[in-house]
Amino acid sequence: MQHTTRGIVSMANNGPDTNGSQFFITYGKQPHLDMKYTVFGRVIDGFDTLECLEKIPVNEKNYKPLAETRLRDITIHANPIADALQQ
Repeated sequence: MQHTTRGIVSMANNGPDTNGSQFFITYGKQPHLDMKYTVFGRVIDGFDTLECLEKIPVNEKNYKPLAETRLRDITIHANPIADALQQ
């Protein structure tokens, strides 16, 4: 899976062997992230929430939100890794 569209969910990291529990969601096509960050899902519903996230003010240097931002709940509809392996 690649960062080909808005709504791709990937693991954040600080380099090789540094994956933790942080993730990010793309707001558009981001091919420069391919092979650097592991894609593990995609948004299939709730694009109104994604639009709200896009409007949150961020630090100009590191693009982190200026205020703490939390998702209250999510629903996992399918396992995209298993789906990709079946293709």
